[in-house]
Amino acid sequence: MNTVAPNAPQAIPISGGSGTRLKVEQASYAYAATDRLAPKFTLGPASFEAKQRELVAILGPNASGKSTLLTLLAGLNKPLSGRIEVDGVEVSQLDSRTRAQRIALVQQESELLFPLRVWEYVLQGRYPYGRRLRFESEEDCLFAGNALAQVGAHALRDRWMDQLSGGEKQRVILARALSQRPSLLLLDEPTQHLDIGGKVELLRRLRRLADENRYTVLVVTHELNLAAEFADRIVLLHKGKCLRVGTPAEVYDPELLEEVFKAPLEVEMGRGGRPRVILGGNH
Repeated sequence: MNTVAPNAPQAIPISGGSGTRLKVEQASYAYAATDRLAPKFTLGPASFEAKQRELVAILGPNASGKSTLLTLLAGLNKPLSGRIEVDGVEVSQLDSRTRAQRIALVQQESELLFPLRVWEYVLQGRYPYGRRLRFESEEDCLFAGNALAQVGAHALRDRWMDQLSGGEKQRVILARALSQRPSLLLLDEPTQHLDIGGKVELLRRLRRLADENRYTVLVVTHELNLAAEFADRIVLLHKGKCLRVGTPAEVYDPELLEEVFKAPLEVEMGRGGRPRVILGGNH
C-alpha cells in the first residue's frame, strides 16, 4: 500500500448550491429496552430542517433520544413514520454506497481492530468510492490529504493512531469522515474526551468547515454554552420528544432548560445576542 501522502492540498468545496440540505418531517422511532424492567423507548415525531453552511446542535439530557435521532439521520435505522431527506432524496431509499457518499457519521467511540497509521486510517473514508480491487487512486490520495489539511492534521499522517492524544485523534477521526466528501456530517458527542481547550477548538473547526466548505453539520452534545456560541440552530430533545427547534436565543428559555435538565439555570445574553447558561444561585 502506498503510504506516502501528497503535499497538503487546499480545501476543495463540495458540490451543490444553496438551500435546504436536511429535511426531517414528523420522523419517529421506537425500540424495546434491553432491560425487561425498563420501558419501551419512543422518539418523535420530530421535524426540523438544516441548510448548507449550518451547524445544528442536538441537545438534551441522557436518554432523551439524541443518538437515536442521529442513527435515523444517518440511515442506520428507518423511521417508523415520517420521512428524512438529504439533498431532496429520502435517506431510506439510498443504497448503502450512495448513502456513505452523502452522509458521514462520527460515533462516540471509533475502535481500531488492528494498528493503523493516520494516513491509512483516513484513506478508509474513501471506501464508498473504491473499486473491487482495493488500491487507492490518485483521487483518493488527493481527498484524504485534503481532509487532513482541513482539520490541521496533515503533519500527523505518518503517526500511529494509538500514539495520538485525545485532541489529535478526534481531528483524525473527523478527517476520515471528511474524506468521504459528504454533504451531511453527523457527530455524536465529539467533545466527550476533550479538555475545555480541545472542545472549543473542535467546535470552532466545525464552524469553519461548515462556513467555508458548504457542509451541513449536526452535533450531538451536552455542552450548552458551546452550542449557543457556535450553532446556528438548536434541536432540544427530552424523553424522546422534540420540545423546541430554533436559534439558541429562541430555545434557551430558562424555565424550559430547568425543566429539561433538572437544575437551577439562568440565561444571560452575551456578545452578538448569543445566550449564556449559568447555574442559578438562589434556588
